[in-house]
Amino acid sequence: MASLRDIKRRIQSVKNTRQITKAMKMVSGAKLKRATDRAVAARPYQESLSRVLGRVAAAAGDEISHPLLAQHEQVEKVLVVVMGSDRGLCGSFNGNVFRRLERHVEKEREAGKAVSLRTFGKKARGHFGRRNYNIVNSVIDLTSAKYADAASALADQLSAEFSAGDVHEVWLAYNYFKSAGTQIPTITRILPLSVSAGGKESAAASSVEYKYEPDGQRLLDILLPMQLRTILLQALLDTEAGEHAARMAAMDNATRNAGELISSLTLEYNRGRQAAITKELIEIVSGAEAI
Repeated sequence: MASLRDIKRRIQSVKNTRQITKAMKMVSGAKLKRATDRAVAARPYQESLSRVLGRVAAAAGDEISHPLLAQHEQVEKVLVVVMGSDRGLCGSFNGNVFRRLERHVEKEREAGKAVSLRTFGKKARGHFGRRNYNIVNSVIDLTSAKYADAASALADQLSAEFSAGDVHEVWLAYNYFKSAGTQIPTITRILPLSVSAGGKESAAASSVEYKYEPDGQRLLDILLPMQLRTILLQALLDTEAGEHAARMAAMDNATRNAGELISSLTLEYNRGRQAAITKELIEIVSGAEAI
């Protein structure tokens, strides 16, 4: 059984840990508000751009032609853009999407495809690097102020590689930010792009005649690269917001668990102290009776 001194030292250690986890929860909560505002504010833009592309595609009909829409007859080379966090202590935020991606890559490899990765975040680089995945590029310590530039540069690079045939498909793996309590591990194909019109709104829009200036093909030349940049930027914003939300939840659980452990150790300490006092009293009484 641990001595009273050891128990008291452990109680103090857990209290120090609880102070740290509580502070981290508060910091993540403050950052979460700003990150959530950015992620939510950007989403209507992406959705509106998708609707516009659907209308342009419907108007252009079979005349649609663009390198970013080209379907390769044989898909042999696949690139996956993986977005994770730079720091840990955020629960299963990274692990959920990483495990799902591993299963996806395994299926691609079984189909005879060569899979390479572009990672964002130290956790993604470390996880897949230790498992000997083919990582062609890694980006770490990317701040929110540089998200737009990073998304634009990545979109241009992916477009060039896809158009040149260096890769036949590009996938994106990240955590879709649904709410502060829900981040959905998502793996979606981003190249070749899809602009097929569908849904009730598109059907209603198709009954309205739109006139485009310049023509639909030239609009697609402008809007398709913009759509790719928007998808990547939204994924970066979702990843940031999801990371802070996951860390806040994890630190809240850690703080609560630390409090429960402190209560348990305090009870153990009091019981041990009471037993020690009782033993001393018995020894005093026994000595007095012997005299």
